[in-house]
Order: sequence, then C-alpha cells, then structure tokens
Amino acid sequence: MSVTRHIDEAKQQVTVKIDGRFDFAQHKAFRDSYRDIPPGSKSYIVDMATTSYLDSSALGMLLLLREHAGGNNAAVTLRGCGEDVRRVLKIANFEKLFNLE
Repeated sequence: MSVTRHIDEAKQQVTVKIDGRFDFAQHKAFRDSYRDIPPGSKSYIVDMATTSYLDSSALGMLLLLREHAGGNNAAVTLRGCGEDVRRVLKIANFEKLFNLE
C-alpha cells in the first residue's frame, strides 16, 4: 500500500497512484500528494488500477481532493478502477462528481 505522485507540467496534470488498500491509513500520504500544489491550478488523475479496496474514509479523501482541485469546476478523473472499487464509487454516486475511466 502506497501513494505516489507524478506531475506533468506540460499538461498541467497531477497523477496520484494508489497501490493496495485505500483507507484511512493512506490519509496523510494522499493529502501530501496534492496539498503543496496551488488550489485549482492543475487537473488530477487518480490511478486506481492497482487499488484493491476502498472505504468511506477514501471517499472522503477523494472529495477533499475534488474541493482542492476546484470543487464543481474540478477536473478529477478516477482511472482504472477494478470491479469492486467501481461498485463502491457507483453506490456513492461518485460518477456524478468525478470522471470515471
């Protein structure tokens, strides 16, 4: 379980990769992946291709990222979600708040 980030300055895009379980134990690492970036200045991709589990605290963390990225005008994409993760996101109606790929 790890959180890593890659910044593509040419695209003004931040990719945050979540490996393993995405739960409260990842809170600090996830927050640290974007908090030094000026609010609303970049688009975000959360790569969940290797995320095996997601709980309610992870949903809250995604909402905090969305707020940091610009709220209703935010460009946040959740990419590569497996079946179990996608099911949790759909139950929470996150397809209305985020781009799901």
